[in-house]
Amino acid sequence: MANIGKDVQRAASYLTQGELVAIPTETVYGLAANAYDEAAVVKIFEAKQRPAFDPLIVHTHSIGEVAKIAREVPDIAYQLAERFMPGPLTLILPKADHVPLLVTSGHDSVGIRIPRHPLTLALLRQLPFPVAAPSANPFGYVSPTSAQHVQDQLGPRLPYILDGGECQVGLESTIIRLHGDVIEILRLGGLALEELAEVVQISEAKIKTSSSNPAAPGMLSSHYSPRKKVLLGDIKTNLGQVDAERVGIISLRELFPSVPVEHQIQLSATGDLNEAAKTLFSALRHLDNQAIDLILAEPMPQHGLGRAINDRLQRASFQG
Repeated sequence: MANIGKDVQRAASYLTQGELVAIPTETVYGLAANAYDEAAVVKIFEAKQRPAFDPLIVHTHSIGEVAKIAREVPDIAYQLAERFMPGPLTLILPKADHVPLLVTSGHDSVGIRIPRHPLTLALLRQLPFPVAAPSANPFGYVSPTSAQHVQDQLGPRLPYILDGGECQVGLESTIIRLHGDVIEILRLGGLALEELAEVVQISEAKIKTSSSNPAAPGMLSSHYSPRKKVLLGDIKTNLGQVDAERVGIISLRELFPSVPVEHQIQLSATGDLNEAAKTLFSALRHLDNQAIDLILAEPMPQHGLGRAINDRLQRASFQG
């Protein structure tokens, strides 16, 4: 199993040697490798059993470094970076020639972000290269929000997990692609659209929901899925069609007396969507390990991070 600790120097040593390291961010834990070392990047795909058509996000430590990874950075990208980076935002930009096509799954563009976590920022400042880092979980499964989540599923496949505690946002970054002064949302995430709209025009028609040849991670119809089937909809209605003793519940605030309390998770007793986002993946993992047959989930209010939570729940419940 992987060693777990807070030793930034040790993590840097492994990455410099071409090894994998799980790293904490404010969104979820990432599985990091030297973004410029193709042999190291191959290990990410192997460890996650991730298809080669699904591109990776490159993480760096400062806005100044973004121009070393991208071939060109428009002014609006700098404005967004100044406002939201470090933070849960990924920019899709034309890639520099030295960024391997393996990282971008053959695309001429690359996703770049600056994570908002002190341990990982300290690590990135020590490295002479950025890191490619998708979520540190088997492909398609629920993303990890703690070091223990990573250990439980990928522990035997990597030497070190940098432990930064529980993730504070709990949803992956919002991914955007720029079209002049209008942005296309490739993945809803931990930065709410209302915040982005304060800086740049958002085309609601350009919010992507699925892709068989994704330009960014998290665009597949089925993703973020537990082993248990997830049914998204009105919980009271769906409870009338199942054995209440054999289901789990994910709701925003409501509890249901016919379901064992240990099988119910309120994402936020106060209805706080930021708290709900932080709790979502842990809730899915917890219920996935219970003696139940089905997880019933309800849609969240369609504003703020509620949009991104609904996106994850829809992908988790997708049956093809």
